[in-house]
This record gives sequence, C-alpha cells and structure tokens, in this order.
Amino acid sequence: MSAASGIEGRRILVVEDEYLIARDIARMLQSLGCEVVGPVASVREAMAQARGGHFDGAILDINVGGEPVYSVADALAEEGVPVIFSTGYEGWVVEDRYRDAPRLQKPFTPHRLSAIITDLFGR
Repeated sequence: MSAASGIEGRRILVVEDEYLIARDIARMLQSLGCEVVGPVASVREAMAQARGGHFDGAILDINVGGEPVYSVADALAEEGVPVIFSTGYEGWVVEDRYRDAPRLQKPFTPHRLSAIITDLFGR
C-alpha cells in the first residue's frame, strides 16, 4: 500500500482568508489526490460548509478575517472530523482544547503538508 493510498479521494475543507495561501494549499492537496472543498474565506461560510458537508478532514487558518476559527473546529469535532490548524502565529495562540491538534506553521512546504496529511490518515 502506498502512502498516498490513505489520502487519495479524501474530502478536505480548506478555510483560509489569504488568497495565495488558500490557492497553494488547494494545489498541494489536489496533488496528493484529495478533493478540496473551498477554500472558504470567512468563518460564516466555513460554518455553513461544516454543517452541510461530509469531510474527512479540514485545514483551518486560526484567524480568518480577524475572527477565530474555533467555532468551526468545534462543529467539525462534533462530527468526528479531524482538523489541522494553519497559522503564522506562535503555538501558544492555539486554545488548550486543541493544543494536540496538528499544526502547520506558515510558511510551510508541500512536504510538511503531505507529512501531516499522511499522519492524519495513516499510511
């Protein structure tokens, strides 16, 4: 079984308000064989997606348009959807309840994203 076999076809919600970063994340995920939902650029839109869609995982920018994304993470957690936080901030900004969640420190490389996604879904 290849490393990509656990990743291919996974539906990943991307919540990111910086266009270029959102585009790069989407491209990276697509190159891994994931189906990208979004990217969405607001907490309101992300909540609508979280309530209405089935996802295998999500990459959430911690601060979207000046608003924390934890309500989206909470909604996804209720559905058992694992999240990866993406942030340019130091690790201490992550709320305690999500301290153990995977985190992508911006800027990140395709290799780092691939490693976290692979760890999330197994090899």
